[in-house]
Amino acid sequence: MEGILIPLGFFAMITAIVIVPRYLKSLERQRLQDTLRASIEKGAELPPEVVQALTSDAKPPPSPYRDLRAGIIWLGVAVGFAALGFAVSFEEPDALYPLLGVAAFPGFIGLALVALSFISRGK
Repeated sequence: MEGILIPLGFFAMITAIVIVPRYLKSLERQRLQDTLRASIEKGAELPPEVVQALTSDAKPPPSPYRDLRAGIIWLGVAVGFAALGFAVSFEEPDALYPLLGVAAFPGFIGLALVALSFISRGK
């Protein structure tokens, strides 16, 4: 039974991570459209800024502050994996090095983002 539930739970988690944010964004856009529809039916004028904001779906440009923040978060994830490795190594000594290897991936991503924030700060 566990041989089926564990992989099923893993794929269900990945599916939820992808689908739930899209569904919530869809609900938010639907509520916004309902509000705008109601205001148009009542005869209210829409400012050009609102129309521009609705029609543009572009993300804001990356900034050094955003890169630094994301880098610090990734470094925190790496430290968490490393701490997990040290905690598990008290019971299972062979678990330390694999978890440190896993921690290296978000750690290097975090270091790259922090470096990117310092490089692009002058621009």
